[in-house]
Amino acid sequence: MANEVLLVSKETLNDMKQHYTTYLKPSTPPGGLFAAKKGAVNITAYNSGKVLFQGAGSDREAAVWQKKATIVPAKNKPSSSINIPLPKGFSSWSVIGSDEVGTGSYFGPLTVVAAYVDQSQLGLLKELGVRDSKEMKDPEIIRVAKDLITFLPHSLLNVMPEKYNAIQPTMTQGKMKAVLHNQALGHVLTKISPQKPDGILIDQFELPATYFKHISDQPNQIKESVYFQTKGEGHHLAVAAASIIARYAFLKGLDELTAKAGLKIPSGAGSNVDLIAAKLLKKGGLPLLGKYAKLHFANTEKAKKISGLR
Repeated sequence: MANEVLLVSKETLNDMKQHYTTYLKPSTPPGGLFAAKKGAVNITAYNSGKVLFQGAGSDREAAVWQKKATIVPAKNKPSSSINIPLPKGFSSWSVIGSDEVGTGSYFGPLTVVAAYVDQSQLGLLKELGVRDSKEMKDPEIIRVAKDLITFLPHSLLNVMPEKYNAIQPTMTQGKMKAVLHNQALGHVLTKISPQKPDGILIDQFELPATYFKHISDQPNQIKESVYFQTKGEGHHLAVAAASIIARYAFLKGLDELTAKAGLKIPSGAGSNVDLIAAKLLKKGGLPLLGKYAKLHFANTEKAKKISGLR
């Protein structure tokens, strides 16, 4: 049986329990916090912080949480499959970095950005305040992103909810992200041609082998000098810049949806999101909600209960 094991914080354990609320099993094993079954995947979370994903598709389900976790290698599975050390001096290379935003937000787009940073621009990016976007408040992200998009070669792919929902039934979110990263990288390589980057760094959201499997059916597969790192923003400013531009585009997407809906469309997947979703359901059912939200999230079922449409 395929399986993946993650080690997460107590905070992430609680987030996961809320995320899988509608899939919870009635009982848990000794030492367990919760057990759930989503499709063919069994998820068992332990108070120790270990979370076990078992069954077909376990790698894809585990990848949703990978950025907040450490992968615990399974027996006979090489630990070198994640975060292989980058070459010495990588942070000073000329690099294309890519990152995505919106994968965990019920409302809004899935946004992927790849951006090229020449080594001669590293000092400028530091002066502009480019760093891990999670350390920045949205007003600063918007200000810095508006500067970056004026001179950095980049590709921005924004999949709004309506298109996302049309694709998702036949493509997992993991594959969707991999395909978008691959396309964005290809676009940037074309923009800077004949110049070539010293390397390409993808903010890792799944195992490299899974990523390359996901893009194996693509006509143009970017594989040369590709590296993967979790928390890639800390390894090269190109990923940090891509993350900032992606967050900016995601926020713009939420603003567009807010104007269209006539009510504030929030990010995230908490209880406040369920209430907004319930209002949209009452107003226009799933067809209307699907214009704003990623319908396969558990929030849809919660909103149905709140709205009385279940």
